[in-house]
Amino acid sequence: MLIPSYFEDPSILHINTEPHRAYYVPASCAMGDLVHNREESDRWLTLNGTWNFRYFDSVYDLTDKFYLAEADRSGFSTIPVPSVWQNHGYDWHQYTNIRYPFPLDPPFVPTENPAGAYIRTFTYAKDIKAPEAYLIFEGVDSCFYLWINGQFVGYSQVSHATSEFKVTDYLVEGENTVAVLVLKWCDGSYLEDQDKFRTSGIFRDVYLLTRPSAALRDYFTTTNLIGDWPCPETATVLIDATFTGSPVYARVTLQDATGHTISQSEFMAGSSREGYTHSSSLEITSTHLWTAETPYLYTLIFETPHETIVDRVGVRRVEIANKTVILLNGVPLKIRGVNRHDSDPIVGPAVDLSLVERDLVMIKQHNFNAIRTSHYPNSPYLYQLCDELGLMVMAEADNESHGNQTKYLQDTTLQNSIERYNELVSDNPAFIEATLDRMQSALHREKNRPSVLFWSAGNEGGYGCTFEHALEWAQSYDQTRLTHYENAYFSDSKRDYDYSVIDIYGRMYPEISEVEEYLARPDAKPFILMEYCHSMGNGPGDFEGYFQLIYNNPGVLGGFVWEWCDHAVYRGEGQPADGERPIAKYLYGGDHGEVIHDGNFCVDGLVYPDRTPPTQVC
Repeated sequence: MLIPSYFEDPSILHINTEPHRAYYVPASCAMGDLVHNREESDRWLTLNGTWNFRYFDSVYDLTDKFYLAEADRSGFSTIPVPSVWQNHGYDWHQYTNIRYPFPLDPPFVPTENPAGAYIRTFTYAKDIKAPEAYLIFEGVDSCFYLWINGQFVGYSQVSHATSEFKVTDYLVEGENTVAVLVLKWCDGSYLEDQDKFRTSGIFRDVYLLTRPSAALRDYFTTTNLIGDWPCPETATVLIDATFTGSPVYARVTLQDATGHTISQSEFMAGSSREGYTHSSSLEITSTHLWTAETPYLYTLIFETPHETIVDRVGVRRVEIANKTVILLNGVPLKIRGVNRHDSDPIVGPAVDLSLVERDLVMIKQHNFNAIRTSHYPNSPYLYQLCDELGLMVMAEADNESHGNQTKYLQDTTLQNSIERYNELVSDNPAFIEATLDRMQSALHREKNRPSVLFWSAGNEGGYGCTFEHALEWAQSYDQTRLTHYENAYFSDSKRDYDYSVIDIYGRMYPEISEVEEYLARPDAKPFILMEYCHSMGNGPGDFEGYFQLIYNNPGVLGGFVWEWCDHAVYRGEGQPADGERPIAKYLYGGDHGEVIHDGNFCVDGLVYPDRTPPTQVC
């Protein structure tokens, strides 16, 4: 094989990637918040567009060093980036819910492991004020190897996480060639068994950031409210930071929503937060609080020599009162949420800002106040839009190993399935590092978003040592939010597990009587319905009973409806009747020649694949 088999080694997750950090877009000077228009930053070079591409049925069929300048690339065609190759005539679509789409044998994947070779050229000119270059991939399914100008740069996995490489030493003035080899499956695929169409490729934005040698690298913004509820007069914005290169002068300015400067400070050496070297503090008087109803945002401007970063901050506090009641800014909180996948019938998971914004605006218009990013991190701008719109977020890590529940067992009873559920992955020490990495990448990237109130370690995968480590880290690192992992419900008799690292107890589709029984327990925690009112056919017809439960019980936080939209692949338009509009035709599981699939179980949304609300039949 042409490449080393990092893709079947759980101890190798990333090679030469930068440490996880908060998301931001730098510029040479203040250019606004760069949320809806981030590509307008003068330090941003997009690599989206048309790439040369060649598909291989198996990575073992790749025998030529395609990334070298002298390589024969006559067999290459083109493909747009971002996209998934199944939408361009390669491989096939496959929808599965629980079952893995390959034999269950972690960490190994099939020899028939499809691969896509990507190549493109771009022009680079070094800026003496920003000589360092960082290449960023916001989403590649499932793993990838990277070369620049024929030199191996690194490797990374975790499909829905950001991978950042410092590439300064690989670039030359003028024309450069970047080559990427993407594999359909890797050992990380055992942690990505989500209920969705399985697709492959570079499906999110790729771009180059140019930065000064000495610059702000990472920062963590938290807020502290001072005064009596419900209207505390004063708030403090605390910022912990790290820098690259030699210590630099750094000033931070806080502005209100009208652009008026209300506080200014400099970073000082020293921080009480582990992993950070500097800190700064800003004070707000006559504080405006961030809530779903009043999503007030202040502006933070970080200025260092030759670079400015503009971000936003919302002042709010999340806490638990009386052991079971969750308060937001001192007021009992009720979640009217919905689960949302990145899904579009035409582009699949390669949704851009306009498609994400379309969803969030509709969700808000239909009286939801929260989303769960089921079951992985979304593009960074989704969380920024939630900040603006007033949508609270359960931010979920890219982790689901549901297929372990259906592994071959001599005793196929439910109890024995639960007993064995966690053995291969979730309670396997070999996957501790991978699970922790997925938790850390999700938390670090979105730790400055006021809309994020809760961290979820993932979805259905059983419970074990991997999640104990990940949740313990999250709970200790960020004490301004609450932790959750629903599948801790599936406990077994092998040992006593640590549930103290979970702040909120969640369930999917419980009977109302089960919830009432739980609330009566002396050890009850705040309760949330992570999925309920499954929206398949006439499924979402039990809202009244659940809402009575939610609003009659202070210990019930609320819930997230499953799910926002139907999943499908657009086939075209059918022939309309005379005078009628064309009717969209869709494909589901089993319509692509695949053997393992779950049919039309993906038709379970509150809206159709094109986001049309369904017709109500009386």
